[in-house]
Amino acid sequence: MPLEPEPPENTTTLIGQVDPDEAAEALEAGRKLFAGECTFFFGAQKLEQLPPPARTEIAFAGRSNVGKSSLLNALTGRKGLARASNEPGRTRQLNFFDLAGRLTLVDMPGYGYARASKEIKADWQGMMFEYLRGRPTLRRVVLLLDARIEVKEADTQVMDLLDRAAVTFLVVLTKADGVKPAALLRKQAEAEALSRTHPAAFPQVLTTSSETGEGIPDLRAALAVLADPV
Repeated sequence: MPLEPEPPENTTTLIGQVDPDEAAEALEAGRKLFAGECTFFFGAQKLEQLPPPARTEIAFAGRSNVGKSSLLNALTGRKGLARASNEPGRTRQLNFFDLAGRLTLVDMPGYGYARASKEIKADWQGMMFEYLRGRPTLRRVVLLLDARIEVKEADTQVMDLLDRAAVTFLVVLTKADGVKPAALLRKQAEAEALSRTHPAAFPQVLTTSSETGEGIPDLRAALAVLADPV
């Protein structure tokens, strides 16, 4: 049975909808957390290579070229923390980053690359599902969608996979700077409507741009509430 979203805990439902003091506190908590030291500490290509479960984990998933590395770098304020593969669809490793000793960020391999072999695509489905379903410290998946293009079949397949794995996920639009305001509003509404059809998804969607910083403070705030206590 998929997990029910937890609106009271997550600031994606609070930013802009609560009193200014609460919103400011949430944003400041996110700023402080992501201003902390963030370092790569483990890479795993197979499930048996995963590090022992420790602190809370937040995983980032998205199609190849969705801007996942750029978003992770923007969140942490470190340009070279996460690096995109020279050939999209080739990266098959789960990369683990320690954020201030309070949160583990997990960079998942990109999916949906058209030229990737069937074996690589099958590998992603198999390994990622096992990770998502069986990782006790995984609290949230941030699922990235490119605001400039339509939702792909691979995206909806991953949403179905997350429903089956019973992992709560938050849809985040990337590359908002490449979309005109009216089109961006339509894209946001489309993404929110799609999220509402998935029991493991939050109905709210965040919109971000790694280039301009749009939405980055809000995403930091939404994730900071999941961090382990100091």
